[in-house]
Amino acid sequence: MKSCRECGHQVSEQAFSCPNCGAPYPAHAQWDGWGYEYKSKAEVFGLPLVHVSFKFSPNRRPVVAKGIIAIGQFGVGVLSITQFGIGLFSLSQFTIAGIAVAQFALAWSMIAQFGIFLNRGYGQLVFSVAELLERFS
Repeated sequence: MKSCRECGHQVSEQAFSCPNCGAPYPAHAQWDGWGYEYKSKAEVFGLPLVHVSFKFSPNRRPVVAKGIIAIGQFGVGVLSITQFGIGLFSLSQFTIAGIAVAQFALAWSMIAQFGIFLNRGYGQLVFSVAELLERFS
């Protein structure tokens, strides 16, 4: 048995939550959320070279992967491999990017199922900004 880090109540070391205050993993001295996160020690312009985040903070908000290479559910990076991403190059389900391969995209150039592009795009329902402006003006 250990003391809960939040309220001091005695709890099992394997407890998922404190029966007194509800703190998650109360026997851990520190706890920073659910899931997995990795940041490389190598940095470029103050950003980690690789940031992988499939994690939620203690308040249950997703932790965004921010790095030169961003991998995760949400990400921002030069290369973004995410579900929801922003990047110069992006492989995502939903993205805003320079060059994108995505299901839904807003990009300079793209291959997407649905998207809006500035330069060139390929896909099922993909439209250029110029084409959209002509249709609605």
